Amino acid sequence: MLAGQVEPLSPRAKEIVAAARELLEEEGPDALSMRRVADRLGIRAPSIYKHLPDKRALENAIVSDVFEEIAETFEAAAAGDDPLAGIAAAYRRFAHEHPHLFRLMTERPLDRDRLSPGAEERAAAPVLRATGDPDSARAAWAFAHGMTILELNGRFPPDADLDAAWRRGLDAFRPA
Repeated sequence: MLAGQVEPLSPRAKEIVAAARELLEEEGPDALSMRRVADRLGIRAPSIYKHLPDKRALENAIVSDVFEEIAETFEAAAAGDDPLAGIAAAYRRFAHEHPHLFRLMTERPLDRDRLSPGAEERAAAPVLRATGDPDSARAAWAFAHGMTILELNGRFPPDADLDAAWRRGLDAFRPA
């Protein structure tokens, strides 16, 4: 294995990641500790370190898994008549259905060298195809993320027509 490459997870490490994800989804980021994950699995916390070196590795494994899931979701959403709108709707829906995972993935720097190889690129590829170029893809993602996080944080007025705002914003990113 080359320096900076991530080794595939063992079956036991995958169980640990799945338990951690469940805990995060059910109780939020404050509940995500090695001790809580171990309790959920019925093992001692030091046992986890045989499979994942630290909490950050655990979080990065969760992020890698979610990138793979989002990639599949985006690929399916992009197959419709309006790929960009489909992807944006899938992104928004994911954030509302999984707010703790969404925040884990987006609220801090991404440890790209500690993610599963290709996971981030695969998730980004449908957005790139839908917008036509990397700069437009980044701008569309920034728009979608900004709208989504503001919505999750209750920052829009109660009478705001968010669906109209989404439509107007996405129109700016459609290929000419």
